[in-house]
Parts: sequence; C-alpha cells; structure tokens
Amino acid sequence: MTVLDKVKMDAATLAERLGKARVLVVGDVMLDRYWFGDATRISPEAPVPVAKIERMEERAGGAANVARNIAGLGGQATILSVTGDDEAATALQRLLEADGITTSFRRDPDISTTIKLRVIARQQQLIRLDFEDAPSHEVLADKLDEYAAIVPEHDVVILSDYGKGGLAHVTRMIELARAAGKPVLIDPKGDDYAKYAGATLLTPNRSEFRQVAGRWKDDADLNARAEALRAELNLDALLVTRSEEGMTLFRADGVVHEPTQAREVYDVSGAGDTVIGTLGLAIAAGLALPQAMSLANAAAGVVVGKLGTAVCRQAELFAA
Repeated sequence: MTVLDKVKMDAATLAERLGKARVLVVGDVMLDRYWFGDATRISPEAPVPVAKIERMEERAGGAANVARNIAGLGGQATILSVTGDDEAATALQRLLEADGITTSFRRDPDISTTIKLRVIARQQQLIRLDFEDAPSHEVLADKLDEYAAIVPEHDVVILSDYGKGGLAHVTRMIELARAAGKPVLIDPKGDDYAKYAGATLLTPNRSEFRQVAGRWKDDADLNARAEALRAELNLDALLVTRSEEGMTLFRADGVVHEPTQAREVYDVSGAGDTVIGTLGLAIAAGLALPQAMSLANAAAGVVVGKLGTAVCRQAELFAA
C-alpha cells in the first residue's frame, strides 16, 4: 500500500493541497557544514586520524531544516529565528531563499550563528565541532512582536526547539497562535514540558519521551504514561516517534500506531525535522492527524536513507 492509498487521495489532489498550505516555522536555526575527505594515516602528533579534506558542503539545519522539508514537499514555508550578524547567517539565508523559503532573521550582533561542523571520511563521521551562543533578551522580544504580527497569515505554526535559547518565549507563542485559531506543533527539548502546555501536538522521540515520562514495561504502560502527559499538558495529541518501532499517536479518542517502513537506515540526522515538517504541512493542507502521520512516517523513511540533514521531496514521498 502506497502513502497515497493511506491518505485516500490521488497525487494531483494532494500536491495541490500541499502547495496551498502555509506553515510558519519558529525556532533555533543552524548551519550544518560538512568537510568530506579521506583518512589513511595517523597523526604523528597524537593518536588521531588525519583527514585530507577534498570537498565541503553547507546545509540549513535545525528549525531551518524543518522549513526545507516543508518546501521540498511543495508547501509554503516561512522561517522566523534569531541569528548572529555574520557570514554564517548570510549563508543560511542564501540556502533557504534558494529553496523558496521566506526568511525573517533577527540578527543579534552580540552572538555567533550556530554552526555544526562535521568531518567525514570514508562515510564515517570523525568529529563534530559546535559553535553556538544564546540570543539576547532584547532581540528575542523583537522577534516575539514580529511573530504575533505574522501568525494570522499562516495555517499552522511549528515551534522547533533545539535548546539554543531561540524559544525563550514559547509559552507566549503558544498562547498567541491558539488565540489566532492556529494549530501549534512542537518538537520539544529537555525534561520540562510544562512550558509547552496548551499546544496542539508534541512530537518527542522515544528517548526524549522516556526522559520525561520514565521507562515503560509494555505498550499498555506506554499508553498510560502518554495519556497522562497529554492530559496534564492539555494537548490535543501526542506523537511519540519510536525509531524501528514506528510512531504512535495518542489522542483522547484513542491510540493509532504506524509501523516503520522497512528500509536500510543510513543516517537518522534530521529525521525529527522531517517528521514535524511533514505533519505540519499535512495538517495545514487539511488532512486528519492519522493521515498526516502516515505521510510523516513515509517521509522519515526516505530521509534516513540519506547522509546528514536531508529533505524528502514530494516525488519521493508519493512513491513511498
């Protein structure tokens, strides 16, 4: 059964609906840099491999990768975030605009844009170097004002929390979006989920959910813990992505499980971005949550077969 069969829609109709959907993505953006090369010898200075770099790539990561996935599936994406006033922010903006994404970066001259630099040799990651700072309160306040102004122009809001400080006002953001009648989807971070209360949907992965809800003995125990958290936070739904076990959607009217699609896993980097980006776009296009989950599961199955932060294209999704 194809994903089109699951959503009970032909490709042309689904493509048209996705193309009209408008999603606002807010959160921590970052620039992913990849240095590719070969490592055939050990350094005489220390017992570490020497990588001879042969090519370099730049990709938009974090919340920016969520926006890329939305655009890759044919949707209309706007990204609102705080960056440094530097070369990395300019590179990020260039990459996003090349994908047709509307960008609104509040540039903070006192910080550096988050960069994750990965050195890869023979298809193996040797090391990752992170460069990051937290944005200032004043710039975050400016961003909140702009957020309130543009929320009504979109169908769905996605808050992508990477714990870098860009969502310091997440509680207020949820309130503003819900007051405007917009669904709010959140990719959470950390063990304090109280700040996400009132959201439409949270999408923790298995380890993130375990950190908050504790270990479960079996599916019945998992269901009970998920429902307790959903009720406590007043969420419309909770979706737990469970790696090789697929993903499970918890709502007041029951539980829906989507088994993982069998395929070779190459790299899980950014799979969570694909899941929430696809979910948000599908909901913005008017699909029901179980249908949106089917699309998200299929899209995630595509991106784990690619290296690094990657996107699922519309043609790949329809063929899944």
